[in-house]
Amino acid sequence: MEHLSQFAREFLKALRNLLPIVAVVVIFQLLVFRSMPDDPLNLVAGLLIVGLGIALFLQGLDLSVFPVGKNLANQFVRRGALGLLLPFGFAIGFAASIAEPAVIAVAQQAQFVSDGRINAMTLRLVIAVSVGLVLVLGIMRVLRGWPVHKLLIAGYGLVLALSYAAPEEIIGLAYDSGGVTTNIVSVPLIAAIGLGLANSIRGRSQLADGFGLVALCVMVPMIGVQLYGIWVYNFGGGGTVPGVEAGEDPPLSVISAILGLAETLREVLPMVAVVLFFQYVALRRRLSHPLRVAVGFIMVVVGLYAFVVGLKLGLFPLGRVMAEQLIEQGMPALILLFALLIGFATTMAEPALLAIGEQAHEASPGRISAVGIRLIVAVGVALGIGFGVYRILVGGPFHYFIMAAYVIALVLMFFAPKYIVALAFDLGGVTTSEITVPLVTALGLGLATAIDGRDALIDGFGLIAFASIFPVISVLIYAIMMERFPRLRKEAS
Repeated sequence: MEHLSQFAREFLKALRNLLPIVAVVVIFQLLVFRSMPDDPLNLVAGLLIVGLGIALFLQGLDLSVFPVGKNLANQFVRRGALGLLLPFGFAIGFAASIAEPAVIAVAQQAQFVSDGRINAMTLRLVIAVSVGLVLVLGIMRVLRGWPVHKLLIAGYGLVLALSYAAPEEIIGLAYDSGGVTTNIVSVPLIAAIGLGLANSIRGRSQLADGFGLVALCVMVPMIGVQLYGIWVYNFGGGGTVPGVEAGEDPPLSVISAILGLAETLREVLPMVAVVLFFQYVALRRRLSHPLRVAVGFIMVVVGLYAFVVGLKLGLFPLGRVMAEQLIEQGMPALILLFALLIGFATTMAEPALLAIGEQAHEASPGRISAVGIRLIVAVGVALGIGFGVYRILVGGPFHYFIMAAYVIALVLMFFAPKYIVALAFDLGGVTTSEITVPLVTALGLGLATAIDGRDALIDGFGLIAFASIFPVISVLIYAIMMERFPRLRKEAS
């Protein structure tokens, strides 16, 4: 009965979080396009299914992913099994990225718009290996107590330096690749490992040391993809591999539902397999509550599938149509307004952000408000997407704009309280997930294709990168203001 009431609360909360998306759609349809969606019932049904999926997903995380991840990290530290912990980190990072839907979608789009010169499978392998290696580095950071800001400064210094050497066709894609590596399944597990390590080691802070793994997972793929691009455009041959173009979603049926559920299970299964292997084979220990964990994993899979089905049923088709309508009208002000509003609305509904916000609140009672953090992050994403759309409209080299944003974030690190830095960069990585990536990628490629003088490969990618770094800037500014003006902190809490 307790679990049922908790599920009902999560379901109502999820529907409330989806209201901004509904408001954006209704405002633009009634006031701008002066029309109604072709099938409003599909939109309503899609939103209800999305809410159901989010509620199942979050409750499943509480039953399975969070406790298992934290317990595994705890056991590794207790046994001093560094030789097992580092391979575990690499395996989790690789498994989480190689089957990530957003990574697959962006890689396929990159292969298509580059006429096969960029190979989708190779790009996915580069990203997955990068995430695996950086999780090893992140675990070492927690174990050794290395300050996260030093790693971020060194890493992003290398990212920015490579942006001068990398071909312009790859830069936007490289920055976007960092944003799509973290999804609504991998983020909670990666965060749970970091928090579990910090909680198990004396002298570590959950807030300052537990967070930061997600931030590193965003940064290192940017380096890997830029190096891959330098090799492809300088030493690799031009390809004619047929691109993979997104088609219409197949109609929903019992068979398609079973196939979709199986595909979702395939995406989650590599991480589950890694966890069970290290739990039963490497550590030779049983799970504390196997039935509860199993039910939790099933809820995660079913919730994630329902979430994707709801998006495909209502929001994605409507989002594509609205983007096309805005581009056809050729009104830059309306396009910018849509980018701002849809960025805010989709971020408020991101399940990964909901999960990390709650974890941050629990790790720092009285310091961080889960609702306040979500609002600040959503504002940052809105500004980031708006700024990225403005760059496409007016033109200009992408790397100058994105490098300026990262320099601002790195400078703000020196003024922000140290406890917020790792969390701020983690939050930048959780904003670009299953809701935001498809809509934002479609908008960027649509604009770059429709505007004369723009190139889809050079200008179409990059919006995800802005949606990742601007929340970091907004959270750091928020933390600086809370630290300088304690009265604001009391009012926020």
